[in-house]
Amino acid sequence: MQHGNAGRPSHHAKPAVFREQVLRLIRAKYSGGLEERFGPTLASEHLAEEDGLPIHAETLRRWMLEAGLWSRMRGKKRAHRQQRPRKEHFGELVQLDGSFHAWFEQRGPAGCLMNMADDATSKTQSHLGEEETIWNAVSVLRLWIENYGVPLALYTDWKNLYKVTPTPKQELRGEAPLTQFGRMCAQLGIRIIAANSPQAKGRVERSNGVHQDRLVKKLRRKNINTYEAANAYLQAEYLSALNQRFAQAPARPEDYHRPKPSAAELDAIFRLETERSVSNDWVVRYHGRSLQLLPPRRCDGPRGKALVYESANGTLEVRYRGERLAWEEISASQSSRCVAQEQAIHVPHSRPRPKPDKEHPYKRGAEEAIRRTRWKMLQRAVAARGAVGASAPPPGTAKNAVPGSAPAPTAPSPSQPPEGTF
Repeated sequence: MQHGNAGRPSHHAKPAVFREQVLRLIRAKYSGGLEERFGPTLASEHLAEEDGLPIHAETLRRWMLEAGLWSRMRGKKRAHRQQRPRKEHFGELVQLDGSFHAWFEQRGPAGCLMNMADDATSKTQSHLGEEETIWNAVSVLRLWIENYGVPLALYTDWKNLYKVTPTPKQELRGEAPLTQFGRMCAQLGIRIIAANSPQAKGRVERSNGVHQDRLVKKLRRKNINTYEAANAYLQAEYLSALNQRFAQAPARPEDYHRPKPSAAELDAIFRLETERSVSNDWVVRYHGRSLQLLPPRRCDGPRGKALVYESANGTLEVRYRGERLAWEEISASQSSRCVAQEQAIHVPHSRPRPKPDKEHPYKRGAEEAIRRTRWKMLQRAVAARGAVGASAPPPGTAKNAVPGSAPAPTAPSPSQPPEGTF
């Protein structure tokens, strides 16, 4: 038994002309290699936005499969893992990761997209830079704080940028080592949790995959090939549209973000902090630069400890016990000349050092040691002369003496030196 409409076109089907027009645009604009071709969902969005041809993603997927423009990609078999449930509140846990990719393809350099994804809502915030550096991580964290507030915790990987393992001495003392980024987060009250596998922070990892597909093609359509233009496009258009489409409501309505600090407070927190010693000439050395402290020097004196702060734009600030110190940069030759002048100054002692008299035990012991040394040297000289004299006939011996006869024995020398001078 077969229905009479079997094999006939549906009454709700799109016209054949419309279908051919869509497939022609797919071949011309949205097709290519594995990395260049658009998926059905993304292609349907661009067909509606750029070409004015609205079409459902599932309908487009069937058309692309029939035309050979799309293929079912099956993933490899993976190990069984138990999925962790989402956090219930917005801002309770935010995942942070860096994604290295050719974001500009052949039009520009490769880069690292710092990506943050909320665990409860999947809201994302991103910043594109050259490498996964501390300043790139600070930039994306500051954007998140300015938009939503200060989160409770960050979920990162085990990189020296975020967290380091304590040494045995630190474990015995119960100390938790902090990186520069960890110190900044501690001042904000943000806890850093390090994941032991990429699957543990799979929400941000999947978000990286979405960016590597969508963002690359959108940057190609916009002909963007610089970091500055890409970050401007991210904040102006891309992230708002992405969050509107993929973000979801949290399980609980309470927002766990703390109020955001002021811009001045964030500037004071997001900077490097390094402890340096103050030299004898009141100079603080920092990464090959010599910072001369100017009077009034509100410091305990040379050999004290000062803190040098460096901002993202390279601005330096020197502080001692929370108080800012005035300074000026000098060359290395000036610093070394000041040190040489200070070392050339000799200040004599106010009291002369006492000298022992002749009857002092130190003097008597020294004279006795000198006498014994001279007596031993004299004994060695006499023995050496006696050995040389044994091989030659002594003076006064007759020429017809019996050969091989031994010389007359000499008296043994005393072991103790005689009295008097010698």
